[in-house]
Amino acid sequence: MDCQLDSKPRWERRKQARPQELLAAAIDLFVERGFAATRLEDVARRAGVSKGTLYLYYANKEDLFKAVVRQSIVPVLGDAETSVAEFEGHSADLLRELILAWWRRLGATKASGISKLILAEADNFPELARFYQEEVMNRGTRMISNLLERGVRRGEFRALDIPQATQVLIAPTLMLSTWKHTIAPCERCELQPEAFLEAFLDITLHGLLPAQK
Repeated sequence: MDCQLDSKPRWERRKQARPQELLAAAIDLFVERGFAATRLEDVARRAGVSKGTLYLYYANKEDLFKAVVRQSIVPVLGDAETSVAEFEGHSADLLRELILAWWRRLGATKASGISKLILAEADNFPELARFYQEEVMNRGTRMISNLLERGVRRGEFRALDIPQATQVLIAPTLMLSTWKHTIAPCERCELQPEAFLEAFLDITLHGLLPAQK
């Protein structure tokens, strides 16, 4: 049996893995402690490297946070934008697929805590809030608006105030992410995000679909 071995020495393989290890440690600590309380030395320690090693990859905590967002959230947004652009079916099915995929790929992961962090610390770190707005929120808002415009144009949704309807659709997903990282751990009843999203979609789609003739 011919098996190919990695010819690179272990130290070199380890060096290549360090950025991912640092990002994994960073997202854990950002979500657990918030931005202000997360220290770079703690990120380095959790990743198993020195603080000096961390600085080889990220100049400061802001750069590290931006790298976390660009690795854990931005690629998912890109995939969703592609799905919306290429989808050929009914817009109601597209909306359902988009919302449920959002939960599977972001909402159910550690990355869902980033939106709660931004909501909690935006006033103290306006530059991070602007970054998140530009690279995440604006793109997500445009994507939902495009989906709604598609549905109206095709006669699959009734005429809508698109900007307001977009915000109405986004707000429950933000609430669900925030709830997951704040209230849910303290509640006796278990959070049921899938059931919540199904109820949300049921109510939403029955309000969007045109009246049957």
